[in-house]
Amino acid sequence: MKFIDLGLDQRILDGIDAMGYETATPVQQQVMVPILEGKDIIAAAQTGTGKTAAFLLPLLHRLLTSPHHAGDINALVIVPTRELAIQIAEGLEGLAYFTDVSSIAVYGGGDGNSFAAEKKALTSGADIVVCTPGRMIAHLNMGYVKLKGLKYLVLDEADRMLDMGFNDDIAKIITYLPAERQNLLFSATMPQKMRVLANKILKNPVEINIAISKPPEQIIQKAFIVYEQQKAGIIKDMLGSKRFSKVIVFCSKKQNVKELTTILKSAKLAAEEIHSDLDQKSREQYLQDYRNGKTNILVATDILSRGIDIEDIDLVINYDVPNDGEDYIHRIGRTARAATTGTAFTLVSEKEQSKFALIEELLGAPVLKGTVPEMFGPTPQYNPKQKKSSGFKRRK
Repeated sequence: MKFIDLGLDQRILDGIDAMGYETATPVQQQVMVPILEGKDIIAAAQTGTGKTAAFLLPLLHRLLTSPHHAGDINALVIVPTRELAIQIAEGLEGLAYFTDVSSIAVYGGGDGNSFAAEKKALTSGADIVVCTPGRMIAHLNMGYVKLKGLKYLVLDEADRMLDMGFNDDIAKIITYLPAERQNLLFSATMPQKMRVLANKILKNPVEINIAISKPPEQIIQKAFIVYEQQKAGIIKDMLGSKRFSKVIVFCSKKQNVKELTTILKSAKLAAEEIHSDLDQKSREQYLQDYRNGKTNILVATDILSRGIDIEDIDLVINYDVPNDGEDYIHRIGRTARAATTGTAFTLVSEKEQSKFALIEELLGAPVLKGTVPEMFGPTPQYNPKQKKSSGFKRRK
């Protein structure tokens, strides 16, 4: 199902298109439809299954198309860690780029300036607040947080929040919320204490089980830890060696697709680009040229990560780290089809390390790290645990 078929507001579709997406995953279809219908849901879902966009997109649509007060906090997303709060806020910024939806991430560990900025937003109102429980309690205790008009509550990784001892904090936050609201609960596991929490806050919920498959074992996976500006040169070097006969390079943004294709063509490599700016006839022609061997490199957005029937691709390169584990598995699954072996390389910049660590966690094992040739100069260490962020995002 294409996103356009879900009836989403055009401003949201523009944001989706700018990020290089066209087709909703089965996970997103499963979750988005009942949310758009206004139903409460309880979903068994790990981080990395694509669920973040699955709840953000319908929330954005409902905020854009339903009456609400601009001076209130309209949606509250509660998460266990500052890292997840930052990740969701960054994803929200991209999806909401063409809208006037305002958002802020509220989490501990910052300085007095960040607390003051959070206070200002929580006092004047924000459409979507992504927060950790302890930090939100600190603001609530000071009496200025505007939650009386709230319409949507999301608990993400709820089992992890309970394991971390946030049960009382969540219960306290809920006492500040209006009784009439839509509730969305996501949890990787469903222990009894999770059922107790769900029974307290959900009304006639739709139950959804979101599973994610593992990549085929015959795919050789390798990650290269690099600086962003090194990526194009490294890919040009990889592909110039002629070790691989059919290659797909995935980029998360159309602009990266266009720029990288130009670089590869200037190096006399037989590359072509696939993205949603091209009409259907051009896409089909470039795919036919690729199948016939006229070109052997496709540079594409995730428009190509699902549904193409080409069985002899021997290398997939992730120019950008995919947004979640499901995207990663669908991308690299373009190789090693029909019982053959295949190779998947991922270039991981400094700012993408935390995102890639989450994918490794979902895979259940670290991905082998490759060595970058010395001619490209020094490369960063892989140390995702110490990645810092500049803080909240807000747009009005």
